[in-house]
Amino acid sequence: MVDDDTKVYIGRKKTMNYVMAAMMNLDAQKPCVIMARGRSISRAVDVAEILINKFAQGASYGEIKIYTEELNNEDGTKSNVSSMEIEIIPPKGKKK
Repeated sequence: MVDDDTKVYIGRKKTMNYVMAAMMNLDAQKPCVIMARGRSISRAVDVAEILINKFAQGASYGEIKIYTEELNNEDGTKSNVSSMEIEIIPPKGKKK
């Protein structure tokens, strides 16, 4: 996919913080990967939709991965957590 510096990890901040972080990559004509786990997945989809429809018009979806990660808990047990990666490809023809 893309380098680590073009990944945006979704957490508990406001949606627009993540949109602006992704826009820095798209403005530099770099693809961006939005990554989320668990309850943050819906926020990741919101970020992707805002980017495609409002801020980076002409951008498109790249590869979308949906998978389950197995995480170790503090008590030694394991939990399955849903995860998602959404790649956003910058609009073509927009040169800086």
